Amino acid sequence: MIYLDSAASTPIHEEVLQEMLPYFKEQYGNPSSIHRYGRLAAKAIDIARKRIAELINAKQNEILLTSGGTESNNTALFGIMRQNKARQIITSDIEHDAILEPCKRLQREGFDVIYLPVDNYGTVDIEKLKNSITKETALVSIMFANNEVGTIQPIKEIAQICKQHNILFHTDAIQAVGKIPIDVKDIGVDLLSISSHKINGPKGIGALYIKNGTKLAPFILGGGQENGMRSGTENVANIVGFGKACYLAKENLDKNVIHMKNLRDHLTSRIINEISHVSINGSMENKTPNNTHFTFLGVNGEDLIIKLDEHGVAASTGSACSVKTQKASHVLMAMGFSHEQITGSLRMTVGLYNTISEMDQTVDILKKVIQELRSVSPFKTKYDFTS
Repeated sequence: MIYLDSAASTPIHEEVLQEMLPYFKEQYGNPSSIHRYGRLAAKAIDIARKRIAELINAKQNEILLTSGGTESNNTALFGIMRQNKARQIITSDIEHDAILEPCKRLQREGFDVIYLPVDNYGTVDIEKLKNSITKETALVSIMFANNEVGTIQPIKEIAQICKQHNILFHTDAIQAVGKIPIDVKDIGVDLLSISSHKINGPKGIGALYIKNGTKLAPFILGGGQENGMRSGTENVANIVGFGKACYLAKENLDKNVIHMKNLRDHLTSRIINEISHVSINGSMENKTPNNTHFTFLGVNGEDLIIKLDEHGVAASTGSACSVKTQKASHVLMAMGFSHEQITGSLRMTVGLYNTISEMDQTVDILKKVIQELRSVSPFKTKYDFTS
């Protein structure tokens, strides 16, 4: 299989796996225990936390370990809003469900939620943000990079606006960390979410950067781990793996970005030049280096995914209607796409282990599959697919 769905998950790095293995069998102590086994586990967590912090230029005590990006996002939103007198939160129409669903819950609890529109590239309307801020605004939460089309938001500008109004700012950076340089001090964010399995680390572990001085209500209560912010025995092996993945991402960031961008650009160029009635979605100037997202007119995205899978290519609609929910992409809808454009969409995201040869194989397969699907398309009389 050629794996082109790295925005969904990535294979664990071999060095990450090797560093994790001892903590499943030899070094299995509980970090809260005061004997040697416990102290070794606690020390391993400290090292990992330091590595996670260094990836985004944070301080070690500003890293809250979580079970992943979803928990990090939930912790940020509920943790801020449930202990704040102000009752309004501002977010965008294209956020991940890990932000949108908590916002719906907050609305049911009586909070006011403002959803900012985006342009046809998926960029948040900054003027709408400025006009939406009131004395009741407690938090702004805007994703760093979109998980479907890869568009990078003007995070530093948004952070400056929030600072001017003394409002806290959270960003879901799950698709951005390890793909572009991120310095939380330079950007000026108050909270930032990270997920391990997007950067070749293990699943089930993530982090929330919380700027020193930012107050949150605890999300999980119990034995007082994570300075009382998240109780429960730590998943030492996964934390160690996450730390190693962050270390490798930082050390190899420039090389990895060049590699992914070369693959992405080669794939994109061939598709645009060799397949008709196709468009690129999202901003090409402000896009994560691993993401490319297309609309193929006259093709159903779900059918395309199934056919590609049969030919050994794993990709994602990423934005098309879901087979299970029949729910059209809220991201593409917010960007002003028609139903036909949404259903014909395909997301391909490259990773560390992909090659140019795989990109060429993918395009060759894609051309055949799209030709086959368009030959039976109800839109074949509307478009000249032979041109």
